[in-house]
Amino acid sequence: MRILYLEWSSTGKEDLEEAFIKEGHILIRPPFFFMEKTYADLPEVESQLRTVLREKTPDVVFTVNYYPAISEFCRKEKIRYVAWIYDSPYGRLYSRTVLNPCNTIYVFDKELYLEFHNAGIFTVHYMPMAANTERLDLLAKNDTSPLPYDYDVSFVGSLYLEKANYFDQMTPLLSDYAKGYLNALIAAQMKVQGYNFIEEVLGPIMDEMMKAFPLKREPGSTVSDEWLYANAVINRRITAIERIDLLDAVAGKHMVDFFTYYEDFTLPNVCNHGPVDYCDEMPHVFRRSRINLNITLRGMKSGIPLRAFDIMGCGGFLLSNFQADFLDFFVPGEDFVYYESKEDLLQKIDYYLDHEEERRAIARNGHDKVAEGHTYRHRIREMFDF
Repeated sequence: MRILYLEWSSTGKEDLEEAFIKEGHILIRPPFFFMEKTYADLPEVESQLRTVLREKTPDVVFTVNYYPAISEFCRKEKIRYVAWIYDSPYGRLYSRTVLNPCNTIYVFDKELYLEFHNAGIFTVHYMPMAANTERLDLLAKNDTSPLPYDYDVSFVGSLYLEKANYFDQMTPLLSDYAKGYLNALIAAQMKVQGYNFIEEVLGPIMDEMMKAFPLKREPGSTVSDEWLYANAVINRRITAIERIDLLDAVAGKHMVDFFTYYEDFTLPNVCNHGPVDYCDEMPHVFRRSRINLNITLRGMKSGIPLRAFDIMGCGGFLLSNFQADFLDFFVPGEDFVYYESKEDLLQKIDYYLDHEEERRAIARNGHDKVAEGHTYRHRIREMFDF
């Protein structure tokens, strides 16, 4: 199949492109960087794409993440548009253009997919994330480091405090009542796992937040104000608080190695290594950590984050918060382990650090299951089975 591949610097870009080619597809890469221009239906984008369509005659247009302007272009030109959404929550998915019949849109969160399906929107489909185990296995084979492990407990991820930190920009502009209301909501949500209610209870302070800190939505967006502020502002802050709280708790008993863009962050017994390169460095961290933590972004519904597939695909041991989609593909205690609370997390870290062979067996099982059914090549076969 000839695929007009509109690329940007997405995570796993090289793995995805390699899988397309190995599956026999031809990638057509236009000589322009378009992603910053897709907030609206800009004439220059259409002109460039129309020229490529005329000269290269692709069968489909493909992007990582969904772009309403690209969908509108494909609708007009009567060509199939395939999008695989890597991010969740993802605001552009709530666009009227999602209804365009040219679309085949994949999301990695089953509960999110069901939300659209139950609303009668059949252009959105469910497909989990993936890992390139061929590349990861080759990296492991070429690793000549003498020590089997470098880290006991590690976490690779963001604190959502680095940039576009809307919460800290907004709260100084709010009344004491609104600040207190927000703090109470955050404290309540922190105690609840598996269900996010923030969007439902913002009504009493919505007007004040919108006046104090206006957020722009893209043309054609159907998201509510409550959805926008819940996911762009508040759930990110809850995730930051939760991650810091859990890292601090674990660090009370064990050394924690933390890899993040927020290089100024410090906690006792937490070693902040700064960011790691996705392709070349991160796999070594996952493979050479006795325990790899996954603490999912609040606001994501049931999906398995890409981080989890990467950890298992590297042959690393995964200890994650519970996400319902895990149970569709993996067996807890056999392929990965999940925790239900802070206390449960601490107990399981102690247990698996003391049970080497059991931990290694779970990591092997997780790797093998990803290799057998959850690589990028598997996903591309599913993706183009329409």
